[in-house]
Amino acid sequence: MEQFFTIGEAAKAANTTPETLRHYDRIGLIKPGRIDPWTHYRYYTQQDIVRINTVRALQQMDLPLEQIRQVLGYDDLNRVIAFLEQAEKKADEKIAAIQQSKVKIQTAKASYQQTLRRQTQSDGPMVRFFPKRIILLSNTMRAANLDTLWNYLSSFYAMIPPAQRAAFAFEDMAGIYTQEDCSRMFAVCTRYQEIPELKELPEGRYLCADCTEENKDGKLNELILEAQKRYRVQPEFTVQIIVVSGILQWRYQSQVYLGA
Repeated sequence: MEQFFTIGEAAKAANTTPETLRHYDRIGLIKPGRIDPWTHYRYYTQQDIVRINTVRALQQMDLPLEQIRQVLGYDDLNRVIAFLEQAEKKADEKIAAIQQSKVKIQTAKASYQQTLRRQTQSDGPMVRFFPKRIILLSNTMRAANLDTLWNYLSSFYAMIPPAQRAAFAFEDMAGIYTQEDCSRMFAVCTRYQEIPELKELPEGRYLCADCTEENKDGKLNELILEAQKRYRVQPEFTVQIIVVSGILQWRYQSQVYLGA
């Protein structure tokens, strides 16, 4: 004897709602296996539930209900099977895309976690080695703010003569270079040709400290004093790397050159 399920039981089995099943019935997509002639209650068979699950899965492939209704209404079962095979292929592609997105999200999360660990573990100064860096100094930008950071690389490309722009590329970061009380923002070049605005940050050891907008000046002065007292160095310039820590949020890493 065939088993029947109430509309509530069928909806629960297909992880949907009774109202969705009533809608499927109204548009002729899935008719219940039996309707009580006296109460008009809908009852569904196991095969009906399989069909409901199929429809729900196809909807997740962004297929309209009318197209699903037409396909599942084919008399030729080979056509139905061929359609479902194509839908299965699209589902595999969608799963692969979601997996790739998950990997990117995990990578971004790990990066933010690493930044957070650095922020919490590096309250005091540290000495770091940096290779030679070639920077392009801005003619107009002196300090970091929303306007300068929103699309800052476009400002640096605009400084370059049009015939040379294709020869330039930059890291996705910004900084502030200060020498003799004159501060200018900069971009770090990964590819360049010689132009007057280029500056070399020499290879060697740098005394570094993480800081915020509020304490960056005090932290930088502390680094300069420590470089003078502990390392017997009179810094000729200082660098403040801008570390973007979130949407429209940033911190700094101050760097004082100690020598090769």
